[in-house]
Amino acid sequence: MGIRLLILTAGIQEYTLGNQIDPQGRSYIDDLPVKLEERIPDIHVDVCHTVESAKDVIGEADVAFGVIVPELFAMAKKLKLILSPQAGPKAGYYHRALIESDVIVTNASGIYSDHIGAHIMAFVLAFSRGLQGYISQQIRGEWKPGLPTVHLPEATAVIVGVGGIGGETARLCAAFGIKVIGIDARRTEALDGVTELYRPDVLADVLPRGDFVIATVPETPETQGMFGRDQFGLMKATAFFINIGRGATVELDALNEALRNGQIAGAGLDVFQVEPLPVGHPLWTAPGMLVTPHVAADGPYLDERREELFLDNCARFVEGRPLRNVVDKARWF
Repeated sequence: MGIRLLILTAGIQEYTLGNQIDPQGRSYIDDLPVKLEERIPDIHVDVCHTVESAKDVIGEADVAFGVIVPELFAMAKKLKLILSPQAGPKAGYYHRALIESDVIVTNASGIYSDHIGAHIMAFVLAFSRGLQGYISQQIRGEWKPGLPTVHLPEATAVIVGVGGIGGETARLCAAFGIKVIGIDARRTEALDGVTELYRPDVLADVLPRGDFVIATVPETPETQGMFGRDQFGLMKATAFFINIGRGATVELDALNEALRNGQIAGAGLDVFQVEPLPVGHPLWTAPGMLVTPHVAADGPYLDERREELFLDNCARFVEGRPLRNVVDKARWF
């Protein structure tokens, strides 16, 4: 017996990077029905561009790809699998009815690791050579050599979250001679580049050891507001904080205070509690601050990787094989 799959395009653009449009106005999503039908016999694919139109087919769907809002989910009768287009969807994606159901959710974890790992290392290398200070001097037209540097073979990075992105970052840090301490809620065995591995409940004990504290964690009930005044107060005055995970994990007012009070030496953020970061926000001018506008995952091949993962998981579902990237819905990752 075949399966019915719903592709809901509404909301996907908000939840994904990539999704490039070609000169004919087509994206990878437009080609999915044909590729699914070539790969999986007896599959029926419905492509809906609005939640309203999806209401006509969600009741018969076995699998859905996209953002299945509570209103739509309540109408699902046969749904067994939701394929999230993103690695770490925003708060609200894992609503109560979905969490309490038997519906399996998979995510797009792993497709961004190389791009984001490179972005993190750009921050690390910039801080290690004082570029955050020299950039400010350049803007003012000042020539003042002699800013502090960090000798990377003598530095320690505390990476909070050593999944795909954190693991790649650990590998890159280790290649520069940096000692890596990993903090992770699920990983039980250290991976390449990680010298020590701990659970999140000992974060306070580990933070004082980091010359770089790098957050790669998704937004979950446990990570919201994970870094605030207490955490910045535990870090070295010479340490640098980097966040490329989710903006909700860092309290921006607390970070601004830490930078201006000299509690930490600098920070590099790609994600923020409020995006875009408002004009006039004090973090724009905080000492030692580097800002990028939520672009750490930007890079080639994202659509191709997301498509390959999607097609593979659809085939695995039909064939009864283990799925990739199954989510713990209650923890959102």
